[in-house]
Amino acid sequence: MRNAGGWLSTKHQFMLYFSPMEIPKIRYETDDFSDILAKDDRFDSRAYDFVLQVIAEASADAKGHVTGQELLGYFRDLALDAYGPLAYTVLTDWGIRSCEDVGTIVFNLYDTKRIGKTDSDSPADFIGGFDFKEEFLGPYKP
Repeated sequence: MRNAGGWLSTKHQFMLYFSPMEIPKIRYETDDFSDILAKDDRFDSRAYDFVLQVIAEASADAKGHVTGQELLGYFRDLALDAYGPLAYTVLTDWGIRSCEDVGTIVFNLYDTKRIGKTDSDSPADFIGGFDFKEEFLGPYKP
């Protein structure tokens, strides 16, 4: 017997039952970031799009400004939610290999007037956030 969530057991046969998995909604690029890429092509345009999504969610939750370290926490959580065990592979494919890279992307977005910042915001806010391999691969090690 089958229901909406998966298979149920019958009297003589047992079948796997699973809950429908909630898949994170991934928005696709709405900007090609060509102006940024012309000056700094270290990161894929999808990296800029993802970081903008992270900034939007973090700012909405905080109802305003977030620090670099707070933003990194959102970045980690949203990457793991969206890409799970593939997060490290996806991010490094886009050129993001460290928290400092996230900071570079944030300030490239600021320099092109896509986001704002406070006087105290600095690329140094992203230094020493966390180890990418540990955070994105560690939870999936056997």
